[in-house]
Amino acid sequence: MAAQLPYWRLSAFYFFYFGLLGTWLPYWSLYLKSLGYSSGEIGILSALVMVTKVLAPNLWGYLADRYDCRTRIIRLGALLAVVAFCGVFVRQDFYWLAAVVVGYSFFWNAVLSQFDVLTLSHLDGQHARYSLIRLWGSVGFIAAVLAVGAWLDHHPIVHLLYIITALLSAIWLGSLLVAENASGLSRGDRSPGSLLRILRQPAVLAFFGTSFLLQFSHGPYYTFFSIFLESQGYSKSATGMLWSLGVFAEVLLFIGMHHVLGRFSLRHILLVSLLLTALRWWLIAEFVSSLTILLFAQCLHAASFGSAHAAAVETIRRFFSGHHGQGMALYSGLSFGAGGALGALFSGYAWDLSPRHCFWIAAVAALLAAWLAWRYFETPDTPADARSRVGGAAGVD
Repeated sequence: MAAQLPYWRLSAFYFFYFGLLGTWLPYWSLYLKSLGYSSGEIGILSALVMVTKVLAPNLWGYLADRYDCRTRIIRLGALLAVVAFCGVFVRQDFYWLAAVVVGYSFFWNAVLSQFDVLTLSHLDGQHARYSLIRLWGSVGFIAAVLAVGAWLDHHPIVHLLYIITALLSAIWLGSLLVAENASGLSRGDRSPGSLLRILRQPAVLAFFGTSFLLQFSHGPYYTFFSIFLESQGYSKSATGMLWSLGVFAEVLLFIGMHHVLGRFSLRHILLVSLLLTALRWWLIAEFVSSLTILLFAQCLHAASFGSAHAAAVETIRRFFSGHHGQGMALYSGLSFGAGGALGALFSGYAWDLSPRHCFWIAAVAALLAAWLAWRYFETPDTPADARSRVGGAAGVD
């Protein structure tokens, strides 16, 4: 198994993909602000990226599972994302930018959930090792946040567009380096009703509900955290370091996540992640001017994204046998898509009223998600899962 695992090629893709995210999330809103857009317009343009996650991953996931064309979808989606984004160099008026964002993100959002399935296909029997590959995405995020923040402190923010274009091109090139391991994931039951039976399970419904609320709670953070810091006198470099600190904590967690999955149930991991997420938003709401407390709050990103996402990927693997592509697409669409979009729209319209209250409402959403997980979320724990945990503990060769 170790000799066949294309560890560095898989890791390189995650590095560039999340390097792009580390460029987009902290600085895209600042670029829009430099163009003179209002908070509401910034919220809409940020939400559009997430809105396409509702449709795009499900469409591409269905096609990938139905026609076994996952690798081609990843490569085509990555290439068309580059082409579509180049529209930003033509005009910068609101409706044109909205069209460009919808076009590029429709293809960009087709990529990640399918690449996750591709990665799992290479980890047959050792699925807990996913975190040891995915952590390179976090490394890419950190590198991009720090480097781009430092660059933009001394160069015009329009350079952000050139950096994003270069990273999108690197994602496409990375997609050419790895193909799916067809024998790595069981195709399972493909009868027409099998997916519907999975979706009717109370634990699955609760999982998607908690995922939706979790990403809704991230709306103020992903859309306005950089602007919030700027209003408190933080420089772009300091903003980049605070973003990167959260992802560095995530990297540390991913390194040991296979041990966590081996010792604790997915229910407990998800519950703790959600409760710490609520604590994080409350701390940002009340103590953004305190660097010490803000540093601690950013470290909680290891829970609000890291452990929550790792638990989600494992949940999809356990429940969606034979439908991994559609399972990952539904997770991406309902959480990062619908939840993230509504969170961004909410924060866009409420931000000018009270940034502090935006983060308070985010904390309440995370607490509601924790209650839902506590009340309804249970997962199967089979001998196959136990073998996966033992395999995952071996690490990466």
